[in-house]
Formats: sequence, C-alpha cells, structure tokens
Amino acid sequence: MSDIRPFRGLRPRNDLANRIIAPPYDVLSVEEARAIAGPNPKSFLHVTRPEVDLDESVDAHGPIAHAKARENLDAFRAQGWMVQDDTPCFYLYRQTWKGRTQTGLMAACSVAEYDNGGIKRHELTRPDKEQDRVDNMESLDAQPGLVFLAYRDNSDAIREAMKLASALPAAWTVTTDDAVEHTLTVVDHPDIIEQLTAAFAEHPNLYVADGHHRSAAASRVCAARKAAGSSGRFLAGLFPDSELEVLAYNRVVRDLNGHTSAEFMKALSEHFIVTPTSTSRPVRRGRWTMYMDGQWFDLGARAGVVPMDDPVGCLDVAVLQDRVLGPILGIDNPRTDQRIAFVGGIRGHKALSKRVDRGDAMVAFHMYPTGMDQLFAVADADELMPPKSTWFEPKLRGGVVLHRITED
Repeated sequence: MSDIRPFRGLRPRNDLANRIIAPPYDVLSVEEARAIAGPNPKSFLHVTRPEVDLDESVDAHGPIAHAKARENLDAFRAQGWMVQDDTPCFYLYRQTWKGRTQTGLMAACSVAEYDNGGIKRHELTRPDKEQDRVDNMESLDAQPGLVFLAYRDNSDAIREAMKLASALPAAWTVTTDDAVEHTLTVVDHPDIIEQLTAAFAEHPNLYVADGHHRSAAASRVCAARKAAGSSGRFLAGLFPDSELEVLAYNRVVRDLNGHTSAEFMKALSEHFIVTPTSTSRPVRRGRWTMYMDGQWFDLGARAGVVPMDDPVGCLDVAVLQDRVLGPILGIDNPRTDQRIAFVGGIRGHKALSKRVDRGDAMVAFHMYPTGMDQLFAVADADELMPPKSTWFEPKLRGGVVLHRITED
C-alpha cells in the first residue's frame, strides 16, 4: 500500500505565486541564484539559497546560512506573502512544457514506509549533501522541497480520483522564464481527498525518481524528533510514469588517462564498433555517441558486452562505466573523481562538443536516456543505479507548497 495523507500546506498567496516560485536550489550556481533573487525580494531562493543575502565569505551550508533561511521564511509568513491552509489538503501540481503535461499529487508521505522499503530507492546519497538537507529542515521546521516520486500508471481508481481533482478550479497558473507553465490546484473537497487516499492505499509501491537526499534527510529528522511532535511524514509529488520524460545524463572526461587518441580508439574497439557519424544523439538503447578530436562517433556494443539479465549492468550508463570509464579512462569512482563531469540532457549535444572544442575535456559521451521501466526494474530488485543515470525535465519549482514538520 501507499500511505499518503493531506496536509496543511504553506504556499504562496495566489497573486504572488509568479514572484515567489523559483528554480530548485540545486540547479543554480551562486552567481545565477544571486542574479535571480537580487532584484526580487519575494523569490523563494531567499529561503532555499540564503547565501544570496549574505557576504560571499559566509559558508553557504553553515549555521549562519541556515539561520538566515529561517529568518527569511518567517518574514515571508509575517508579510503575508505565504499563507497556510486552515484544513489538510492535497495539491495538484501541473507542469506543461513543449506540448507535454505532467500532473503530480502533492501529499504527505509516510517516513515509516520509506524506511521499510515500501517507497523504493535506486541511488546512494552523499553524507555531506544529506547532512545539509537535515540542517536545512531542522532550521526551517519545514520541508521546502518536494521529493519527486513516480508510480506505475496502471490503476483505474487513481486515474478516476485524479480526474476529479483536476476538475477543481486552479489557485494559480504561472509561466516561468524557461517557458514552463506551472499550475497549482488546492484539493480541499473531502470526498475527493478520501477517494485519492483510498486509491493510493491500494497501490503497491512508490519510487523515488529524484530527491534521494531530501527523503533520506526527512527520515533522519523524523527519527530525531519522534518525541517532539514530528508528523512522521515528508513532502512529495507523486507523478504517473506515463507522463514523465527522462532526458539523457551525459558525460565529459578531462583527459584520456595517458592514452593517445589512437590508443584510446583501439582500446574502445575491443568492446564497441566505432563508426564516424554526423548524428550527435544515440538512436536507441545499447548505442552511444562520442565526441573527440572534432568528430562525432557512433558506438555500438559488440555481442555479449551488454549483460541483459542484469537490471543494473544492462543500463547504458553502467556499460559505459564498466567498459570504458573505469578500465580505459581510469575513472573508478565517478562520484568523486574530478576528471569527469556530468551534463544534463536539457543542455543539448552542443554543450558537449563545446567543452571538448575549447579544451575543458578531451572526450564527451552522449547517452540514450534511461527509461522509467529500467528505473523501476532496478528499484524492484533492491539494486542501485550508477550515479547521474537520470535527468528529469521540467524541474519541480521551489516554494510551490511547503510541509511543516511539526504541523500537518
């Protein structure tokens, strides 16, 4: 079962949503965050990236920054920019981008269900990033960022309940600078709330698509506050897999690990058929494109290279790591090796060739996107995906709705 509950959301005043909602905290550089938040005192980046209000010498992840985040959130409430609903509600968060729409149900999910594996994970977390989210939630006494959960779109009961919720009037619609239309609907009708709760209670599993650090941090905060009135829940957006699009998460490598281009190509040819191509994107799973020395190449795996009976090993990102990045280029731990960088597919193939052409890297690899079916298969097997396997777009904005930890 999937145990979800309505909650008393803290959210932007309807007429201020266009000023408040902001890009997620972890996709911006400090300079980008300052450029957005500087001229807009209502931007939610003042809460999620409080260093925009502090001297550059202040640690963006230290106690001064977290205290500033709380000060700013309290100011948003005191000035009436953000208000809390009087009764527990669900919230629909709809995003439309490039002719495609995805609609998620924002709900308070069970930490206990997350802890016992009912909400399935597929990534490890970095201790420093997890601790930063713990400190952030503790300071705010709230969860300011959604955990992005996915579910298999195979339940008629959920579809019907979501259809009823979608018929309710929207609180606001905002189109952001990246041409994404965001719409929030407050689901406060008791019968629809009951129907949604019951429908998801019959659904077996939810999956963390994005937000492993936020969900892990919520679990730790709940455990620490168990005797202090924690709700035992965390804020999540539940999206059907049928509406989600995963983009490629590409790789660029600084050097060839001491190999010449000819030596590298010879080593590569042991496991791949390498062919010059004018196409920058791979055409299907089990194919890669590579940019080096001003030329794109198509890589096709030779027979037996892709272990099809292994849900992790058969992933294109895993094959590249196991056959190329590790043994040939010497990148054994892509989480920590500074010679490799990851480029979200939203930036396009030109971002890869540009890095190589200007000398920031010697080789770039364009991946075929990991599918939701592959993500589910890995999570169902209780396995872990390689780092940076998926890039979801559009990104969920910060400040749409907050969940207060000690108050539902």
